[in-house]
Amino acid sequence: MTDDRPDDRPDDQPGEPDGTAVRTALWRALHLQVDAAPHVFEDEIGLRLVAPDDGWRSRPDMDPRATSGFRAAVVARARFIEDLVAERAGLGVTQYVVLGAGLDTFAQRRPELASRLHVFEIDRPGTQAWKRRRLAGLGYDIPDRLRFVPVDFEAGESWLDRLAAAGFDPGRPAIVVSTGVTMYLTREATAATLREVATLVPGSVLAMTFLLPAERVDASDRPGLRASQEGARSSGTPFISFYAPEDMLSLAREAGLANVRHVSGASLAERYFAHRPDGLRPSSGEDLLLATT
Repeated sequence: MTDDRPDDRPDDQPGEPDGTAVRTALWRALHLQVDAAPHVFEDEIGLRLVAPDDGWRSRPDMDPRATSGFRAAVVARARFIEDLVAERAGLGVTQYVVLGAGLDTFAQRRPELASRLHVFEIDRPGTQAWKRRRLAGLGYDIPDRLRFVPVDFEAGESWLDRLAAAGFDPGRPAIVVSTGVTMYLTREATAATLREVATLVPGSVLAMTFLLPAERVDASDRPGLRASQEGARSSGTPFISFYAPEDMLSLAREAGLANVRHVSGASLAERYFAHRPDGLRPSSGEDLLLATT
């Protein structure tokens, strides 16, 4: 294995994915390695991108039992998003925008579906440069239908402006997704994103995850939430925003989005994890906003 281990370095190290993106990629791979079939989501390419050392499964945040709920929640939301993408592509939508793409591997894992779409991955310039190098090192070509759109959010750049410059067609509907991002943003920053999505042409759809306040989380999952908060704070990327579902729906309506719907983590548990003999279930604490323009 390579010694290139971004998960062991500070989250603000330029040119590398942050610890959250790395952890998500490793949990997705761990689902295949330690959980019984049927697997809810299959992704080991993220693991290859990260290329951790041989002892990565011994990390405290990879403990199969202690982190099973978080692992299940991560693969549940990933499965929901890709089911949504497949559904919308089947209806003729041809543009897919991933906000805060991190180590997303959709274009590499689902080439047949991706070939029907123009995929736009939006993230920090340094992270994207690192990802390009890693993909090239693994032998993955970057097809013309996959566009990396570097955006320096801290400098106030508009992701929608950069998207248009990268070839996005504002006259066609799009699927826009944002997972694992809103907890790091202010309420106003999230509202600004919602307002930008609301300007897209009718037929566009947004799926966005958000963290629930502690009092809305199952009591059994609150210690895990506190541990996640402490870990995020110590790594320099604290959770700063939590939303009750009605608050997020209100924010989306105020931004001008239509057909706003709350998709609970519990509903994903029922959809993807019912009747599993191993009892694997997602932890509570993260829900989704689903809305159309």
